[in-house]
Amino acid sequence: MTRKNILRKTKTGLLLTAAALMIGNLGGCGSSEEPTTVQPASEDSYFSEYSLSVRNKTQQVESLINQYFYFDQDKERREERYFDGIMAGLDDPYSVYYTKEEMKRLEEDDSGEYVGIGASVSKNVETGAIYVVKPLRGSPAEAAGLLPEDVFVEIDGVELTTDMELEEVVKMIRGSKGTTAKLKMYRAGEKDYVYFDIQRAVVQNITVEYELLENGIGYIQVSEFIDNTFTQFKEAVDYLEAKGAKALIIDMRSNPGGFTNQATDMVDYLLKDNSVAEGENRDKPGILLEMKDKNGKVIQSDKCSDDHYVDLPMAVLVNENTASSSEIFSGAMQDYKKATLVGMKTYGKGIVQQVFGLTDGSGVKLTIASYFLPSGRNIHKDGLVPDVEIDMDIELRRQLNLPHYKDVQLQKAVEVLGGEALKEP
Repeated sequence: MTRKNILRKTKTGLLLTAAALMIGNLGGCGSSEEPTTVQPASEDSYFSEYSLSVRNKTQQVESLINQYFYFDQDKERREERYFDGIMAGLDDPYSVYYTKEEMKRLEEDDSGEYVGIGASVSKNVETGAIYVVKPLRGSPAEAAGLLPEDVFVEIDGVELTTDMELEEVVKMIRGSKGTTAKLKMYRAGEKDYVYFDIQRAVVQNITVEYELLENGIGYIQVSEFIDNTFTQFKEAVDYLEAKGAKALIIDMRSNPGGFTNQATDMVDYLLKDNSVAEGENRDKPGILLEMKDKNGKVIQSDKCSDDHYVDLPMAVLVNENTASSSEIFSGAMQDYKKATLVGMKTYGKGIVQQVFGLTDGSGVKLTIASYFLPSGRNIHKDGLVPDVEIDMDIELRRQLNLPHYKDVQLQKAVEVLGGEALKEP
């Protein structure tokens, strides 16, 4: 596999995981419900492994394997790949099979603590390249020098191929505490590959960071949506209000999504319950999100209900890697004119996944619905168009912990809110 084949267009990659090399339904705007255990498929399924043609073909393949295959067979590995193949046949990058171990990691990841190198990663569905969205602040990945848009080439001596699933690569990167992840990376602008030895460690996944800027505007950065993100967000808003913030900037850039209920709860906390959005849902005050199944039936409808709102001017920062639940938050804020969107057009993921547990402890994640914003629009493959569009140079985007005064998108949001420009300390 050549460097050229694996590396094209990595900055437009598909955001399938949350920060810190997480596995699970955080990859889309996944349901906040517990994994659901399902019964065997009925006889009228669209596909059946019991059909005569499938059984005959399977027997032929197995006979050839048993007669001619040179290497020893790994029964467990073959079984895992069998179910991977069933899901791959759906031709949906969001629908995947999870082993028992991967299902256990879902629970660990959702708790906000896990063992890994501490980086958000993504896959480009056009090229197959898997790359770093950003290292977590204070993580082993950050300390080692990984940068946004670095592309994985080899992990522990195993070369990555473009047909590898993101979850498979995540599993390779993760491991036991104290072990070393040996990484070979491609970095744009470098003549040679870049190599890292990163010790895996327990990483605390803090998803919300905040501060009161020197100009009196509150700044809140949300990196993903796990099961405690709303609690962290509420603490941030309450703190900044108590400190006298005159406006809020909420940074959703490069947020790959996560649990939808965390995003809608955040909008609910900021918005008046009886607010009305423009569009086809004008007769549904306070609507935050609707999900519709393949038959067009509404299977979930979320509305404002907490009797709380924040009366401050707001701006939301977005970019091409703002996806899924972060688009739900940003789109709702835009539809209700509660905030001005600043930055670049978002990724455009308007479909919903849910994890279903199987009887042996494994599971599958399936795309089950489309979601619709308060205005009634579905943004799948279209994304959100910012109210104020402004791009940022790739070198600035890649700079870790970019100083606020150099952040041109943040400076534009400050300008939109009528604040004083941020200055170099």
